[in-house]
Amino acid sequence: MSVLNCPYQPPIIFRNGHVSTIYSAIFRRVKGVVYHRERLELPDGDFLDLDWSFSESKSDRVMVLLHGLEGGSTRPYMLGMAKAFNRRGWDVIAVNFRGCSGVPNRLYKSYHGGATDDLELILQQIQKNKNYCRMGLVGFSLGANLLLKYLGEGRKYPRGLIGGVAISVPCSLSTSLEQLNLPSNFAYRIKFLAQLKKKFKQKFQMFPERFPGGFPQIKTLIDFDNCYTSKAHGFLDAKDYYQKNSCIAYLTNIQHPVLILNAKNDSFLAGDCYPTSQADENPYIQLEISKYGGHVGYVAAKNLFYSERRAADFFETLI
Repeated sequence: MSVLNCPYQPPIIFRNGHVSTIYSAIFRRVKGVVYHRERLELPDGDFLDLDWSFSESKSDRVMVLLHGLEGGSTRPYMLGMAKAFNRRGWDVIAVNFRGCSGVPNRLYKSYHGGATDDLELILQQIQKNKNYCRMGLVGFSLGANLLLKYLGEGRKYPRGLIGGVAISVPCSLSTSLEQLNLPSNFAYRIKFLAQLKKKFKQKFQMFPERFPGGFPQIKTLIDFDNCYTSKAHGFLDAKDYYQKNSCIAYLTNIQHPVLILNAKNDSFLAGDCYPTSQADENPYIQLEISKYGGHVGYVAAKNLFYSERRAADFFETLI
């Protein structure tokens, strides 16, 4: 049985999923992480900005962090996880997906929840140019879906890759979108849509030849995925994109130890986002479903989130 009970019990105020989600995204502050940026040039002419933070002593292990939708290396959950692993003796790479480092990427395409080729290139570069014996992966939300899809694709994985931790994972992208469309998620939906439309307008200005009919009307998240995400990345439409990139279809193929940490009161998740049958069938998967935590909101004492301590402890068991 790989479905685990979770001992996480936050302070009473943070037992409300929306409170923990909003506090963690907007009000949390993480100090003490110093980033050193490296630009990775890609074979297709684009680039990725990688932000490194290092442990105090020389390390033989590296942790790669993958952010969520419209996130980046400076989000509190990325800084908190980087700090937790630096303290445990890991060097950390906080990945900024294409167009998410504060600088527009060069191509019309950017990133999406299943763009695992870029992750593979990053890990290949680490293996080729750095002297690390072990590497791990931690993903949040959309980045967690990407992580699990990558590990289930049956690629040629780096020798030192020991496992992954996926936090607040929308294992079914279509199910998660349905949840975001609920009235209770109005504030999150509006914020995501505003951020995505802003970037889409940048693409409109950079590539006007892509828009012979003018700027399209985008009123919903599915409109965005129909107009941009799917078309820019080679999918028929939003439905095709969700179907081909949801990690739920790849979980049974994973052959690296992984921990999936999802909260019952995460308003972004429902149904297949809690893959209990897949965890039962695959001994490499540990699924921990917490009662509390919201979406990436595992608030705990001393500003060290439960998700950060749990991820660091998980990798210690693998080492």
